[in-house]
Amino acid sequence: MQTKRILSVAALSLLLPLAAQAQPPRSADTGITAEIRRELGDARREVRAELAKAKQDLDTGDLQLQDSLQFGKQAKAKRTAAEKAAAAITPQGDLLIDGKPQEIDAGQRRQLLAYRGLVVEIAKAGIDIGQTSAEAALDAVDRSWVSLMFGAMTGSLERRIERTVREQVEPGVRGICRMLPRVMDSQQRLAASLPQFRPYANLERDDVADCEDSVRREFASL
Repeated sequence: MQTKRILSVAALSLLLPLAAQAQPPRSADTGITAEIRRELGDARREVRAELAKAKQDLDTGDLQLQDSLQFGKQAKAKRTAAEKAAAAITPQGDLLIDGKPQEIDAGQRRQLLAYRGLVVEIAKAGIDIGQTSAEAALDAVDRSWVSLMFGAMTGSLERRIERTVREQVEPGVRGICRMLPRVMDSQQRLAASLPQFRPYANLERDDVADCEDSVRREFASL
């Protein structure tokens, strides 16, 4: 496989000067390069629009508790327990279980809103990380078709994307890990104050401690 790659690159390097002589010069706005950049521009706009919509939905929709913040080795077991009843926190701070509003006082509503705010903040940080990753990949291929071919064939394109992910995405993921102690404290206060919330207080100290170690291992493998 490596020999074939080397031969392909060598053959392409010999053919490119001939191709350049055979083809008339193209303006910056025409040809394959321009087409690639137009398509990449469209892709960027689509990614940004979709992620902006996702953020808006977080602000305006109910926060589903049974599906959020699953961490640690026992995540599957925790998820199974939490799925016994669908639960959500509305933008107004109501707690819904199986669609039914639970009786809460003003203090509990403030706690629910504070917890909702933390989880939404984490979710938005995740969306920002996703956008960074997507745009890093798009930036890596936003170049001439010749450079793109060389990069793909030699593996430099993949290495460039991996380097960008390490440099730009890893700090954001670590930042999410560092927010988890606040989330766990908020969960515990709510569980103590509001018994109906207890099945959804699923973060444990081991989960929080393992988060950055897991991130370190994942990014070390890139």
